[in-house]
Amino acid sequence: MKGISHTLYSQPEEKALAFAHLPPESISMKSIQTKDPKALLLWMTFVMSLVFAVWQALLNNFVIEKAQFTGAEIGMLQSLREIPGFLAFTAIFVLLLIREQAFALLSLALLCIGVAVTGFFPQVIGLYLTTVLMSVGFHYFETINQSLTLQWVDKKDAAGFMGKALAWRSAAALVGYASIWLVMTWLKLDYQHMYLIIGALGLVMVLTMTWYYPKFETTEVQHKKIILRKRYWLYYLLTFFSGARRQIFMVFAGFMMVEKFGYSVSEITALFLINYVVNLLFAPAIGRFIGRIGERNALTVEYVGLIIVFISYALVEQAHMAAALYVIDHLLFAMAIAMKTYFQKIADSKDIAATMSVSFTINHIAAVIIPVILGLLWLTDPALVFYIGAGFAVCSLILALNVPRHPEPGNETLWSWTSKKAKSIAKAVE
Repeated sequence: MKGISHTLYSQPEEKALAFAHLPPESISMKSIQTKDPKALLLWMTFVMSLVFAVWQALLNNFVIEKAQFTGAEIGMLQSLREIPGFLAFTAIFVLLLIREQAFALLSLALLCIGVAVTGFFPQVIGLYLTTVLMSVGFHYFETINQSLTLQWVDKKDAAGFMGKALAWRSAAALVGYASIWLVMTWLKLDYQHMYLIIGALGLVMVLTMTWYYPKFETTEVQHKKIILRKRYWLYYLLTFFSGARRQIFMVFAGFMMVEKFGYSVSEITALFLINYVVNLLFAPAIGRFIGRIGERNALTVEYVGLIIVFISYALVEQAHMAAALYVIDHLLFAMAIAMKTYFQKIADSKDIAATMSVSFTINHIAAVIIPVILGLLWLTDPALVFYIGAGFAVCSLILALNVPRHPEPGNETLWSWTSKKAKSIAKAVE
């Protein structure tokens, strides 16, 4: 399909201030930050994390208490949740009709609406439907948000900014968990009210951002067609195994806390609070750390750590040890910043939007299948689920060792079948 050229019209980042004509001394630091496109990225990330964190924190208790879910039903729900992620490549066609910035805000609004109505459908089919609605918004937003981040943030600043964005996610999640305590523990309201309040609050914030921020332009006109390039093959495979591992963490690690160790809503919320406090404190430093040590070393650290964590999940018998593993697991996923900066360094700048759409689909190929299959396996042997996760981490580690120390166009991998030139450049660099 032939791509259609398309530009986000407005000023570039340094001209995005509505009052740029004022002398520098009259422009406050606060005003500079609020009109910066990076500030928009951070606020959108905040809303997404706020709303999704509440949905996720309540999910396991909600489905067990209100809909009597077992491992089979939760596996099916999570597989359905990942179908929109599998279809994320369709975002590139939506971009034929709407700018990326507007698409991100529209997707965020859909996420908020899906969460707001979740509590009104405490049945199996109802939960499946509201989950899919929420997930469409979530996955389209994540696709476009990653694309805009790689376009609006310089390569030299990308790892540090992504670490900062993770800290914002953590701060938003902390606000979400505080709201759970306020609404459900102090005010004694139920799941229905909690979902409705947080979804409505998120929607109000999205509408405010839509009104407040100007339309920012991108540096390059993006391709508006599906793109699969041979030289990105390593990024595609890293993305695939990342999706497979993350599903085991998101679906079964949390479910284990409730089913095996009997965690209550307040205990699960406390665990998530610890998770996000740790990320809030360390994520910016992790981003800067990745910028210093490089993508290959960062990914190696992540995957070795995940192998150990998944094997430990399979063997753990104490609730407090399981909680510690959960926090470590969550922190290690911050190292996945390296995968995104690796792609940013090797990519043609015009490929970013299209490749983000395709990579989200690749990320969710396994995600659509794994929760259902492993949900059934969970009924007979929960430990085997985590051993499989360790196997995925081993595959990722092998792939990470193929990332060059200094990735760039023409030097995407240490060994490659894409071109003789790529091989010679990689050898010279190493």
